Amino acid sequence: MSDASEAVRFLREAARLNREDPLLEGSVLHLPDYGQLVMTGDLHGHRRNFEKLRKFCELDRWPMRHVILHELIHEEPVSFNDPDRSHELLLAAARWKCAFPEQVHFLQSNHELSQLTGHEITKGGRIVTRDFEAGVVQAYNAGAADVLEAIGELIGSYALAGRTRNRVFLSHSLPGPRHMDEFDVSALDRPTTMDDLHGRGTAYAMVWGRYQTPELLRTLGEALDVDFFICGHQPQEEGFEVVHDRMIILASDHNHGVFLPMDLRRRLTLFDLTRLIRPFAAIA
Repeated sequence: MSDASEAVRFLREAARLNREDPLLEGSVLHLPDYGQLVMTGDLHGHRRNFEKLRKFCELDRWPMRHVILHELIHEEPVSFNDPDRSHELLLAAARWKCAFPEQVHFLQSNHELSQLTGHEITKGGRIVTRDFEAGVVQAYNAGAADVLEAIGELIGSYALAGRTRNRVFLSHSLPGPRHMDEFDVSALDRPTTMDDLHGRGTAYAMVWGRYQTPELLRTLGEALDVDFFICGHQPQEEGFEVVHDRMIILASDHNHGVFLPMDLRRRLTLFDLTRLIRPFAAIA
């Protein structure tokens, strides 16, 4: 059985550090104009890729390197009856945040938001929100309720988006055409409340949107004053996709998964960004 009190301590400390992140303005992380950012796609409990990410980042050696994580939970077990152990990845990420509080950052995602709000998600014939809770109960037994509460506190502390001074916007997803009526760009200028997270407003639109059109991306680019968007959320069998020359979708949750290390010091083109994408398979 895992140590529930230790898990709770790290999860709650990571939540506190998220809320007090010096880069956080309103509900958006504002990255500096120096150093490097490593952006990931959905990880969904993929511990091997996470360990490769940590190996690449070497945050103890590169204090000006930042990394953004999102969609850490709800793995797809090898067999239908295997437990969902993605809480282990969430705890490992919380520990990483505690070790490098000014370099490790989290963004809100639809699976984690759904776990927080009790909104059931079905995937592959499984109700993944229930399977996640069952995995925590199996690991922590009598301490599971405290661990789940601390997990909720951590998820509730996530930023909604990040942005760089070289005009790149980072988020789990973007509002789709059917969510634009729910999206209020001014909501990003203030801290996210629990009412925001439980409602179907800007936070919901930010993590659930799909099928963005050229016109929608142009409108969002003007509203947010950015050139490019880097997101996850939409599955990518080959690791990434470029959408309408403005949006890059990354996936980090399988053997063809990728991540994107980008220079924060200079203006970047779409060619620059796509050229910088790295496969996890290249990290020994």
